[in-house]
Amino acid sequence: MSQTLTAQDLRRTFKAEVGYEPDDCWEHGGHRVWVEVKPDTNSFRNVRASLLGLAYLQAIDPTSRSLLVLPESRISSARLNAEADLIKRTLRPDVADRLALVVLNDGVPIGLPHDLDREPFHSWLGEVVNRESNRGTKSRQSFEEILKVLIRQRWLVNEPVTTDWITKVVGCSYPTAASALQRISYVAIRHTNRMSRLRMFPREEWFRLVSIADQVRGTRRFVDRSGQPRSPQSLLRRVATLGRNDLAIGGIEGARHYKPDIDLIGLPRLDISLHCPKERIDWSFIERIDPALEETKDREARPSLVVHVLRRKESFFVPSDGANANGLQTGLKWADPVECLLDLHEAHLEPQAKELLDHMERQVASKP
Repeated sequence: MSQTLTAQDLRRTFKAEVGYEPDDCWEHGGHRVWVEVKPDTNSFRNVRASLLGLAYLQAIDPTSRSLLVLPESRISSARLNAEADLIKRTLRPDVADRLALVVLNDGVPIGLPHDLDREPFHSWLGEVVNRESNRGTKSRQSFEEILKVLIRQRWLVNEPVTTDWITKVVGCSYPTAASALQRISYVAIRHTNRMSRLRMFPREEWFRLVSIADQVRGTRRFVDRSGQPRSPQSLLRRVATLGRNDLAIGGIEGARHYKPDIDLIGLPRLDISLHCPKERIDWSFIERIDPALEETKDREARPSLVVHVLRRKESFFVPSDGANANGLQTGLKWADPVECLLDLHEAHLEPQAKELLDHMERQVASKP
């Protein structure tokens, strides 16, 4: 029966019967190769679930083969080899022989069957991996943005929101928003009118976000190579002259907007948020701020300027109403307190981060 059905027909049939669907299918010379991609995998739970799904698929399509591809997996090669041996011992030989576990390290496939280790399959597989990796990244980033928006809502408004509202301000799909709400349901309140709000600060999810914030926000750091670096205050005034609505002040300077008496004298560096819902970013504005600024990848360097990219649809930047606690006329906007708090963590200003977090939570507790 599988010989007469197209790959698309088989995918629909399999999804209806089993509830699983692979990412793509290679068809060549009357043969099919089903492919499932699991980016950034560090758990065998996901690996085994996908392998089982592919094994089920081969029972319906007995002449096909299947590949489970793990791009840049953090699972050690020894554990992967042990898992591959377990597959062979557990599954029927006619199934195990047609199922391969492939690891991509720097784009090089390891474990790919010899007859597939050639063009044009290589190019096709690379396209599938890139597509699914980008899709997974966007999904993860959507969750982080939803989390940040809900924390901001808790601190500044503390009123429930609808799932539709989340999709509009974040720019994600309804299923993505619903899935995020389900994931944090243990710290949320779901009202009878299907509106939701956080009932407490999600500390576990927050500190996980802090650990990956650089990737989520596309953080870039800039140092001065002239030997006579401008002060962060001078850079702030130069940012103000750009007159851009997509830039907002964060970091310690932004934190002072929400807690003027935060315990830190001066401005150790300038953090700004760049609102860019679209894919491409024009970084030429950095040279307009200061031609001597140069991007650095050195995490030990002391940057003068740090830029954090905000991808969601709504920036939630707060217009400046004049001078801040330092008397600086920014002429710009303030990043929301959640972004400012992430900036403080990234700058290793942990006492100030705790101070701002405690302040925002006390404000919530003081509201009726």
